[in-house]
Amino acid sequence: MIKNRLNFYVEFKDWYLKIVKEFNFNPKKDRDARDYLSRILLKKSKNWSLELILNSFNEVIKSRSIILIYGCGPSLEESVEFLLTNEPELLFDKTINLAADGASVLLKQKKIPIHGIFTDLDGIGKTEFNYADFIIVHAHGDNMDKLNRFKNDIIKSHNVIGTTQAEPIHNVINPGGFTDGDRILFFLRTLLYPYHKVFLIGMDFNNIIGKYSKPDMNENKEGNPVKIKKLQFAVRLLIWILERVGNQVYFVNSDVISEKFNYLSLEEFKKQMIELE
Repeated sequence: MIKNRLNFYVEFKDWYLKIVKEFNFNPKKDRDARDYLSRILLKKSKNWSLELILNSFNEVIKSRSIILIYGCGPSLEESVEFLLTNEPELLFDKTINLAADGASVLLKQKKIPIHGIFTDLDGIGKTEFNYADFIIVHAHGDNMDKLNRFKNDIIKSHNVIGTTQAEPIHNVINPGGFTDGDRILFFLRTLLYPYHKVFLIGMDFNNIIGKYSKPDMNENKEGNPVKIKKLQFAVRLLIWILERVGNQVYFVNSDVISEKFNYLSLEEFKKQMIELE
């Protein structure tokens, strides 16, 4: 079953315990949020099946060799504008576009198709929720109110996948990961084929938080100490998971945050796209 391939809790548990300790999270609240999301999913149509939705998502990932993952970092707008100006057909016809939470707001504004949004629901509105082909909703101890707000949308939307950072249960999986951005790579780790190339756009993980991170932000700004600490932890997780992913993964138009990663300027990215065509 594809659900079993995606569940990564046993392997990720030590990291989760470190996260709980470093950020003083309450594991019981994570379990409560997981269970609440599970109960919402149980209200869906009898035609809804997690395994079928996961297989459908997998078929989408298999269909194209270029995967673009969009984060909410400050380089997002410049990078997307560059792509729209230089390689617009890529975004609409030749790539899989996966957005971390609020990055989907910009993609929707630009009418770029989104194959999947990975979100804990604090960076998007209902228009983005219903715009993507798939919505991967994450439940954790601090977003019970968001789950409640989007309850009816979760019930009505067919292509919904629920994730948790606690132990997985029958209809909610734990692919590993911490922030919406790094969780995408954790989710993809067993879905990638040798022909896939992955490019991270707006995944900056530096001290400046992009304005698409939260609906009430209208400009990029320096993150608070907790936010910066979360991003630094996410970098550690990316280093760890990329050692377990055999595919080529590149940061596009981002400052160097670790020598462990591969980086491309926008012009270098454009050259790679031309070669891939």
